[in-house]
Amino acid sequence: MLSNLFINPVLAQNQPCTSEDGFSAFDFWVGEWDVYLNNSANTNQVGSNTIEKLEAGCALLETWTGAGGSSGISINYYNPVRDEWRQLWVSAGEYAIDIVGGISNTSMVLIGEIYNYADNETFDFRGTWTPNSDGSVRQYFEQYNYETDAWDPWFDGRYVLQSMN
Repeated sequence: MLSNLFINPVLAQNQPCTSEDGFSAFDFWVGEWDVYLNNSANTNQVGSNTIEKLEAGCALLETWTGAGGSSGISINYYNPVRDEWRQLWVSAGEYAIDIVGGISNTSMVLIGEIYNYADNETFDFRGTWTPNSDGSVRQYFEQYNYETDAWDPWFDGRYVLQSMN
């Protein structure tokens, strides 16, 4: 029975995360980015973000550093059984995000919740990542406002590859 604790070398050679299309749907976000407020003509940098593929392409790790000293990380992964992507985000003492979804048209759209540590409140939350023709990526976050019954903008950023600057 002890042999069941070890990885079967034949199974270890099978790498579905590099061969199944769903795992590469978010690859347009992989890179080292300077992040600006959208429509600011790259003049108002709000931070930098590194998105890297890990675990033989099975996960993306996001490492955020804000211009004002904020930080955060997320793990993003594809579940082929549910055919959905999931992001779990945590920032230092501010909030946590848990959102799921997938590709809609050309955008990655993930919906779930944001939890605000300071206020001990949870809200519906939506993130949309859209690749632009110039190689940049728009990241648009919205928080649901129960009072107005509408989605309010939360963050609208433009990711520019550091090699493009």
